[in-house]
Amino acid sequence: MDRLARNLDNLRRLVQELTGRGIRVEFVKEGLTFTGEDSPIANLMLSVMGSFAEFERALIRERQREGIALAKQRGAYRGRKKSLNNKQVTELKRRVMAGDQKALIARNFGISRETLYQYLKMVD
Repeated sequence: MDRLARNLDNLRRLVQELTGRGIRVEFVKEGLTFTGEDSPIANLMLSVMGSFAEFERALIRERQREGIALAKQRGAYRGRKKSLNNKQVTELKRRVMAGDQKALIARNFGISRETLYQYLKMVD
């Protein structure tokens, strides 16, 4: 359930949309099946199980944030390694100023256009 939807509201809406289109939704692990003609107890179980899944996911995210904060304090969490060195960034900016196509520049440096734009945002 927690992988199907972001939260309880999203889960309910998704199950309702699918069953409304005649699709049978079955949660094997939880032993729940929804067909559109569901009993009130089935809807209650969906709400309860969905709430627990949402709660569990929130706890995981909280522990992850705490772990990252502790790793940053220790200096063990530095993020991803930079794709380009300073010389390459200077060359990239020079080529952009010269009017070269950004997609071509990105391809030449082996980076995505989004990465190219991130480097262009960086202050010298």
